[in-house]
Amino acid sequence: MYDLTATLAEIRAAGGDTAAVEVKSAAGGLPQTLPSTLGAFANRPGGGVLILGLDEATGFKPVTLKNVQTLKQGLENQARSFTPPVQVTIEDAIVDGVAVIVATVRECPVDQKPCQKTSTGQVWVRGYDGDHEASALERQAFLVNRTHPRVDRDPVAGTRVDDLDPALRDEWMASVRANEPTGLGRFTNDDEILRRGGVVAASGELTMAGLLALGAYPQQFFPRYEIAIAKLNPPGSPVRAIDARALTGPITSMLAEAMKWFRANLAPTIVTDPNGTVRNDAEYPLAALREIVSNALVHRDLGDWARGFATDIRVLPDRMITTNPGGLFGVSVDRLGTVPISSPRNDVLLAICRHVTEPGSGGRVVEGLATGIPTVTAALADADLPPAQYIDEGIRFTVVLRKPGTKAAAKTTGRVQGPAAKAILAALTTTPVLVTEVMRLASKSDEHSVRRILRTLEERRLAVSATDATGLLTYRRADD
Repeated sequence: MYDLTATLAEIRAAGGDTAAVEVKSAAGGLPQTLPSTLGAFANRPGGGVLILGLDEATGFKPVTLKNVQTLKQGLENQARSFTPPVQVTIEDAIVDGVAVIVATVRECPVDQKPCQKTSTGQVWVRGYDGDHEASALERQAFLVNRTHPRVDRDPVAGTRVDDLDPALRDEWMASVRANEPTGLGRFTNDDEILRRGGVVAASGELTMAGLLALGAYPQQFFPRYEIAIAKLNPPGSPVRAIDARALTGPITSMLAEAMKWFRANLAPTIVTDPNGTVRNDAEYPLAALREIVSNALVHRDLGDWARGFATDIRVLPDRMITTNPGGLFGVSVDRLGTVPISSPRNDVLLAICRHVTEPGSGGRVVEGLATGIPTVTAALADADLPPAQYIDEGIRFTVVLRKPGTKAAAKTTGRVQGPAAKAILAALTTTPVLVTEVMRLASKSDEHSVRRILRTLEERRLAVSATDATGLLTYRRADD
């Protein structure tokens, strides 16, 4: 029997569906939107969970399903109507003594995406704001991402070494020689370092990576490889946006300009340090924002399909949303920041950016050590803000930061509910333990449910995860 405890707590706290969970009443039969939900979950990294028999309008109270067996059969038939067929596990569950249906939709293999409706050829994608039919460009993105991207190595037609920014080029070569004396830095010829370092292609043209990291003005060749940033007023305000800008230049310049924009447009807050020092800080910690923006610039999809999309940053009254073309590569959202894995989409671009610094701060654009997400998590916690929400749509990646007290942020605080969650919390101590040990102590056999509950406890700041010396994930009870 499927344990809905953690899932119900999550959607009730959020006040509605989430990127990974969809709830349908199904009181009158299978919903008409079922195909879009199945297809979107199949194309979503990690898949998703569909629950039939709960009414969102009544706070997710159960409704009486007329014919459970018929609904299950119809659900299976719909899953088989896709190419490739949607892989779904259908289980029974009980909520407040009433039977509901839980369908766990597995992600379609990456080398077979996009999963599409056989009869119509329709493709759906899942976003943080619902299901959407994929555009032609988004379909192309799925095809491109069937194999490891190599676009950052491609030569850019019409470019030459003179299109590099001289100061950036010299800084990069000096850093390479200083930090890699027995590797790339051992070559004495500048042209050889530029070629072997992936900045210049064999043709003599700049590579995509070289242009974006060290180019004088990359937007001359790719106008939309920029940051579109704005602060939006509440609906109904006479002025819709404040300081809407397009930030251009090489990656270092865009990062520096974004940080300057944040300092100018984010409301200051007064923070008291543990030592009693009072200082001003931005409404979102700048350390977290820097990591989010630098990751977006370095890891965005560089393929043809994405060339019309900018890195988009919107600051709303209650949250900030950063959206980037291209999903995660080689790592899933649930492992993001918990396992020290660096799996770059653009490995050459990342390697180059390790040797360039942000103007003004002197900090390297990226470290390449998988420390970015832990930095974001720690900075938000220090500022008493809810954890970041990471949404991987496969062809887009979105980071949502929220202010305290918002409806969706409420799920990150408060007490734990439900017998399963209470048992798992009771099993935790101040000593880190593996998930298998938590299962034994809590007398639980469903590892998937236990991991989901542990993530919920961590979101509510009741548990803390870490990686042990062998790379395995551990959990402990949060400090009081």
